[in-house]
Amino acid sequence: MSLREECGVFGIISPVKADVAGAAYYGLYALQHRGQESCGIVVNDDGVFSSHKDLGLVSEVFSGDTLSRLPKGNMAVGHVRYGTTGGNNRNNCQPVEVNHQKGKMALAHNGNLSNAAELRNMLELSGAIFHTTSDTETIAYIVTRERLRTPSIEDALSAAMNTLDGAYSLVLMSSQKLICARDPYGFRPLCYGKTPDGMYVAASESCALKAIGAEFVRDLEPGEILVFGPGGVVSRREHCGKKEKKLCIFEYIYFARPDSVIDGVPVHGARLQAGRILARRHPVSADIVIGVPDSGLDAALGFSMESGIPYGIGLIKNKYIGRTFISPGQDIRLDQVRIKLSAVEESVRDKRVVLIDDSIVRGTTSGRIVKLLREAGAKEIHMRISAPPFLHPCYYGTDIDSREHLIACHHSVEETAEIIGADSLGYLPVAELSSLIGNCGYCSACFDGAYPTAVPSDTRKDRFEKKLSERNT
Repeated sequence: MSLREECGVFGIISPVKADVAGAAYYGLYALQHRGQESCGIVVNDDGVFSSHKDLGLVSEVFSGDTLSRLPKGNMAVGHVRYGTTGGNNRNNCQPVEVNHQKGKMALAHNGNLSNAAELRNMLELSGAIFHTTSDTETIAYIVTRERLRTPSIEDALSAAMNTLDGAYSLVLMSSQKLICARDPYGFRPLCYGKTPDGMYVAASESCALKAIGAEFVRDLEPGEILVFGPGGVVSRREHCGKKEKKLCIFEYIYFARPDSVIDGVPVHGARLQAGRILARRHPVSADIVIGVPDSGLDAALGFSMESGIPYGIGLIKNKYIGRTFISPGQDIRLDQVRIKLSAVEESVRDKRVVLIDDSIVRGTTSGRIVKLLREAGAKEIHMRISAPPFLHPCYYGTDIDSREHLIACHHSVEETAEIIGADSLGYLPVAELSSLIGNCGYCSACFDGAYPTAVPSDTRKDRFEKKLSERNT
């Protein structure tokens, strides 16, 4: 089983030699919420690649001294990673670098290929030797293979897209060009902008553009290849319009930063709308509405605005603890919840509390949060979730576990409320997802099972155990 990861990508190209590593650092810092296990930057200085990659947060991996050792250059690509299965080791750090007969390439990738197992098997049978467990190396092999028989790197990427299936937003750097591509479904976001001094910047989210002073130009269309090089900016659209758009709806519910705008839809506004819908569909008499930081706060505000129940701060987050959503095991996840959140007793004591969160996966974290509020003196706790119940695995880059571990697959809403210790529980209805983002096409397969692509033949979803192949190494 290949990696399932939710990541952030960043690329920059300058008309003159500049501190592109520093710009990439700030861009990745703005995308830190998309990946907290490892990160990396590759700088292109007139065709000479220099890189630094390691495990840890952006601020840990890139000290001032480390950044100063990366040269000024014309281009850079960067990556932040969440590894949700497979080994969390340096081999899986991105960007992936490749040297081949026609030059060099550095590749950063967000998403998951639904046909990764088949492609990897085909490549291994043809003699390829893999050094990582990520889909990104598979993509790099396919692009390199095509590059050896095509006249340009963009032609190679276009040919590779005929083979790749599933989710991939890519930033690719060759010796002379910076290239971005978004899969024909548009599962994962990708946009670009321009700085006042003429640099072009591409990133997973618009918040990374703002972080370095770049003005947002537009999102890439699903299937679009955008080439930045000596000839200016060239858009290739031969893969556009071949598939129905299926942007991951969970980007709006959980992954993206609230100040980002994805495909014309503000993330903050989508979350406010989710809260308003919850207030209408699952009303309750209460004294205060609170949100679970960070992605539950906007929905909590929307619930308060719609219901008239006062909004308050009931939970405080330790900002130095990473998200628990994809922690590698139950024991670690529980320990992180204890450290990560604390209740504000003054806000919740003797109160009927509406607690808003973005999701319930296994129920462990939700139960611990409810317990924290009970210990702080909350009289009633009515939990509302700004997403529908998870009923199906995801194969496109969101860590939705096997059905075996999804609490909604085995328990009714009432039973789930009892298990987590809440007085009541309400989910966002699947039918209301379109109300969050308007007419923007989206994928909601993890909620309704309507997969846009063929389901992978290997559907094992326990990502919190080592792969058999890794245990045997």
